[in-house]
Amino acid sequence: MATTHNLGFPRIGGQRELKFALEDYWGGRQTEQELAITAADLRQRHWQQQAGLDYVPVGDFSLYDQVLDMSVTLGNLPIRAASKEGSELDAYFRAARGRGANDSPCCVTAAGEMTKWFDTNYHYIVPELTADTHFELNPERLLTQLSEARKQGLNAKPVIIGPVTYLWLGKTSDGSNPLDLLERLLPVYSQLLKALADAGAEWVQIDEPALVTDLDANWCYAFNLAYHQLKTNRPKLLLATYFGELRDNLQLACELPVAGLHVDAISALAEVSRVADWLPSHKVLSLGVVNGRNIWKSDLNSTLGWLEPLNERLGQRLWLAPTCSLLHVPVDLSREQELDSDIRNWLAFAVQKLDELKILARALNEGRSSVRAELADNQLAIDSRRSSHRVTNPEVRKAVAAATSELGNRQSPYPQRIVRQRERLNLPAFPTTTIGSFPQTREIRQARLQYRKGELSEQAYIEQMRAEIVRCVEEQEKLGLDVLVHGEPERNDMVEYFGEQLDGYAFTRFGWVQSYGSRCVKPPILFGDIRRPQAMTVEWIRYAQSLTDKPVKGMLTGPVTILNWSFVRDDQPRKDSCLQLALAIREEVQDLEKAGVNIIQIDEAALREGLPLRQSDWARYLEWAINSFRIAANGVDDSTQIHTHMCYSEFNDIIEAIARMDADVITIETSRSDMELLDAFRSFEYPNDIGPGVYDIHSPNIPDKEHIINLMTLAAERIPAERLWINPDCGLKTRKWEEVTPALETMVAAARELRS
Repeated sequence: MATTHNLGFPRIGGQRELKFALEDYWGGRQTEQELAITAADLRQRHWQQQAGLDYVPVGDFSLYDQVLDMSVTLGNLPIRAASKEGSELDAYFRAARGRGANDSPCCVTAAGEMTKWFDTNYHYIVPELTADTHFELNPERLLTQLSEARKQGLNAKPVIIGPVTYLWLGKTSDGSNPLDLLERLLPVYSQLLKALADAGAEWVQIDEPALVTDLDANWCYAFNLAYHQLKTNRPKLLLATYFGELRDNLQLACELPVAGLHVDAISALAEVSRVADWLPSHKVLSLGVVNGRNIWKSDLNSTLGWLEPLNERLGQRLWLAPTCSLLHVPVDLSREQELDSDIRNWLAFAVQKLDELKILARALNEGRSSVRAELADNQLAIDSRRSSHRVTNPEVRKAVAAATSELGNRQSPYPQRIVRQRERLNLPAFPTTTIGSFPQTREIRQARLQYRKGELSEQAYIEQMRAEIVRCVEEQEKLGLDVLVHGEPERNDMVEYFGEQLDGYAFTRFGWVQSYGSRCVKPPILFGDIRRPQAMTVEWIRYAQSLTDKPVKGMLTGPVTILNWSFVRDDQPRKDSCLQLALAIREEVQDLEKAGVNIIQIDEAALREGLPLRQSDWARYLEWAINSFRIAANGVDDSTQIHTHMCYSEFNDIIEAIARMDADVITIETSRSDMELLDAFRSFEYPNDIGPGVYDIHSPNIPDKEHIINLMTLAAERIPAERLWINPDCGLKTRKWEEVTPALETMVAAARELRS
């Protein structure tokens, strides 16, 4: 009998209950006890939504981030966050966002560095390590959740991040090797596993996704060392890998002394039979048979075709699960009553994916005839999508076939272009700008909601958004910024806004996915060929430019980011969809230039997150990704300045590829990592202008002027000062005006002092 389980469930809530509770707590409108009640209610509801599985996850629920939770469990919060007065929860949020709910705005604490979780759009708080780091068990969060689940009569499986992946995710600030901490860390893991066993846990899921990455001999040895020390503990360990193939780590993973191994059978289907061959006969093989990262229905009949022989072979040793935690998909499709019925029939969200899992298990355990109706319905949906005329557009296919790499070349190289641009723009040294968005106030969100419901006319909505643009422009002029933005009040999201105006996209009302903390995004669904029917941004930017003599940037999202932050069609290569997007954005860039916009920013915030997990696969991805950006950006005159923006990823190892994008100016996140990006310039001379982000907009803290000056002074040691810009590290839409105004005042003051 195949066993069913889940690796993790979306924690934010079907109506974003956790988001609103967190923001109320941070804003002083909710107590710590009230937040705890909301969290407990959500956990109970999520377990109910997973009813019918043989094992449900416990510990996958987090108030901010599961990696930060593991740091708390291991007693490894940064001293700067833990040493101040206040509750344990305050210390937790200081590490996450720079300030606890009970901290005064003057009590500045540097937030932990944040970066992407493998190749997803989820962000985690990077564990901070030094040679002197000590660990001390704090199991209360896990034990509390385990107790709650057991009281509900659930067969609970605690979920933790494994010791090797935890160190692999971490960073040392003193140049020491994280692996040197392993022997100090393992006794704490042993204590944790014993505590979970004593609390009634039969199985513990221990996540080690580092196994799908390139590992040298030292990291491979660390896996052997860790699990040979942990094998004496009582709970059975299910070691979980996901997001990719094991490749040269396959034998290592199969031979580790654990009770079971989970592999991603969607991205590593070709390895499944080899894993089954290598895995000793006493171990469980858990297969991720439902895609935990995308929203398309599974082809259940096709899946059963390769699962049934394995079921015959493995029997009770076969477990079925989604490929990874369902954190990366929305909660429940049943609420999407406004979604086009054809497209809705092609989709499955978290709840529906678990239903698919149960159908597969029942088919294996009782025969396909037991789920004949369900399999027939599924096949109808699969066939409907494959044959739909809405998926393919002949005009788009013709344009793609005619596209050549020549479309990605500027008229002249950067040294010639920048002379013309400086003459045209006449900006001071260290020009100041922002990344694009300004606070999305309650009034803006309310107007957008009323417009969508038909309670506000189109003209009234336009007038209200124009009033917000006037406010943004006036505030920026008052602050003394050099290059302005229109503030993007009309945009719900930097990807969804564009997707809504492109053919080939569909949209949900409630398809929210957590990006980090309380930040949620609603990825659009790319289901067909992409075409731009009309201009998307020109009139808004033209209006903003009419309000000022200073340059206003045209603001666009780049093709790679639109691709990586969408739920992407899986019936053609991603590079083909990206090229379609590039051609659509190219048309918008050219229309902005015709409208007299002198600076156009094309954000590629998600360029790196699409990078394959194996370095041997990087070149192929970067070739088509950078080519797509260049095609989108480079159909303009030399005097038009092209900017791009990137944030919250590690860029040092792809800085040469970023340079090949040939944007005139790149703005890039460096604030949380204290200009770590500059290390890349020791051996590589970045050729174009660059704006290293000088303050962290994901924290409510106001930056210090001297800190900004010091960061820019460091930057000027690597990059000629005449090629440096000063800007925040990301857009300001999630912040409040009372935070934004003093922060930008400080930034402008720092620029003026640097000029002097």
